[in-house]
Amino acid sequence: MRIAYLECFSGMSGDMFLGALVDAGVAPRIFEDTVAALRIGARLEITRVVRSGISATKVDVYVDGEKDLPREEHWERHEHVHSHVEQHAHEPHGHFHDADEHHEHSHSSPGKISLASVPAPREHSHGRGLTEIQKIITAAVISETAKKTAIHIFEALGRAEAKIHNTSIESVHFHEVGAVDAMVDIVCAAVGAEALGVSEIICSPLNVGGGTVKCAHGTFPVPAPATVELLRDAPVYSSGIQAELVTPTGAAIVKTLAARFAPFPEMKIDRSGYGAGSRDFPGHPNVVRLTIGESASSALSANTASETIIVLEANIDDLNPQVFGYVMDRLFEEGALDAFGMPVQMKKNRPGMLLTVLCKPEDARKLTQLIFTETTTLGVRRRDEMRQTLSRRWESVGTAWGEVRIKIASMNGTVTNYAPEYEDCRRIAAEHHVPLKRVMQEAARAYLGAGEKL
Repeated sequence: MRIAYLECFSGMSGDMFLGALVDAGVAPRIFEDTVAALRIGARLEITRVVRSGISATKVDVYVDGEKDLPREEHWERHEHVHSHVEQHAHEPHGHFHDADEHHEHSHSSPGKISLASVPAPREHSHGRGLTEIQKIITAAVISETAKKTAIHIFEALGRAEAKIHNTSIESVHFHEVGAVDAMVDIVCAAVGAEALGVSEIICSPLNVGGGTVKCAHGTFPVPAPATVELLRDAPVYSSGIQAELVTPTGAAIVKTLAARFAPFPEMKIDRSGYGAGSRDFPGHPNVVRLTIGESASSALSANTASETIIVLEANIDDLNPQVFGYVMDRLFEEGALDAFGMPVQMKKNRPGMLLTVLCKPEDARKLTQLIFTETTTLGVRRRDEMRQTLSRRWESVGTAWGEVRIKIASMNGTVTNYAPEYEDCRRIAAEHHVPLKRVMQEAARAYLGAGEKL
């Protein structure tokens, strides 16, 4: 199985991801065609740059001939222009262009590739709503898969903004993320990720940066509110750099495209690429790295299902043993995949129990709260783990006392394990006053007698 690993040790933005895609082998023409298909008056300029000694690919978006700026510079210019317009409110301003007035330009220089699209008439707007953005993407001549991915990314942004501002997603107008440059970043990211031809994109923990950032609604600490909302349940940290390293657009791309967050996976490396950010930090390469290769566990993955689960652990040394059994029952009632306790020797030589709970990511919060509420622990540890599972199915077999379900596990079509369902056997043993082990043995013989083989 071919996989890609995205290392965000210097954060993540849309243009950095596009640069990494191109550097890793995605043909620039794919992005050229994508930008042209959007028909929103944009073009890309791709250059080779150096960031703290690392050679990388830089992708810049030009809208109506103007280069996209980092977010803070964008809002400084926005405030300046807004102030200028207010001072000249009674003077004629703004004008319209016919499509015939626009011409396509492509400038080349050593180490530079200029990608031009068909410009659209200039629009004076305060932002696009999600419905308008969806229409633009839907009308573009790109694959249906890429369209769905791009729309999902924008919907993630919309949900984050709507929650922050306590409004509906339909009411959100994308002052920042709905700008032409962000539309280019998001749609090209969706198209480029598809062009990679990998089964899974895995992401590292994200370095979010520090300090403050100026955006549409004022100055906020880094990470910005939308970024925080988008990166819920994702591993993040700050290396101390006083800058916004993960933008809302970058966060939405990662959360949508990444199947999971994990350390560098076992893989046979084929190629890698570096995408550059706009700024150059001394002693810190402002790049993301995309590494592509064959998963070392391809043979296993081809025959088993893979999923991310959450492991919760708590040390308990002062809980009534009768309560512990009740807690186990409640955990399963609330959706735990598995739960068990192990005796441990704790500090000051006190005997205790290690409670371990496996659960789906969406159930982790409520199960953590249950552990705090129902036990005496003062802390719950949490970690993400990958779980490989065999294909499973149920079959019923007849015994002298009634039907028993058999759980059957298989890999690549071959049965590897089978077991009578305990609750069925327990019920039959109690109702017919026969030993439980006899019921289980009879059910196993009935299953084998039906023609199934190990």
